Amino acid sequence: MINSFGSFEIGSKRLVPIAREGYPFILASFIPPVITSALGLWWPTAITLVLAWWVVWFFRDPEREIPGDQGSIVSPADGKVIKIARAREDRLLGDEALKISIFMNIFNVHVNRAPASGRVVGTLYNPGKFFNASLDKASLENEQNLLLIEAANGRRFAVCQIAGLVARRIVCYVSEGSRLEKGERFGLIRFGSRLDVYLPLDAKVKVRVGDKVKAGSSVLACWRD
Repeated sequence: MINSFGSFEIGSKRLVPIAREGYPFILASFIPPVITSALGLWWPTAITLVLAWWVVWFFRDPEREIPGDQGSIVSPADGKVIKIARAREDRLLGDEALKISIFMNIFNVHVNRAPASGRVVGTLYNPGKFFNASLDKASLENEQNLLLIEAANGRRFAVCQIAGLVARRIVCYVSEGSRLEKGERFGLIRFGSRLDVYLPLDAKVKVRVGDKVKAGSSVLACWRD
């Protein structure tokens, strides 16, 4: 069952911390195996139970150890670094930036976390298409939600949640004026997606294309002193 603390448990044993947005999907996913079991259809019951447990696994929300130093910038998402390049971000940042793109497949944790402590000074939601999130055009044409954040050191950076081929829902918990701590949860994207981070050009990158990263704990870059 799902308890009041946001975890999935059997009896008194806590198994998987989950994101609350997953509750309706998890409950709905267990209806088919209940029905097929009542009808005595054991193979369909086994298959639908496996699918139901996958839904629980998809919405897992594990705790992370957040780096305590002020200079590090952490990954906002679990996944693989697929691009590191200079790019312009004119919608909110209004400047050229260092863009780091992270692709989340359907097996990654999909809870998003703040790369650095700061205040949200701008937001922009753009409805769009649903291309494969690993493609470059996804950054331009897919449904997305952009946050402009002013870090505690006064530097500004942007984080963009981008829906993918399967994803059909971007969730963002914060709005303009919200304050975030490094590693704090700020949203979630359902069923495969991408995060783009736009950092100042002088940020010192600590990852390479192809690296696997974890939200809140893997260091993407550091502020330049």
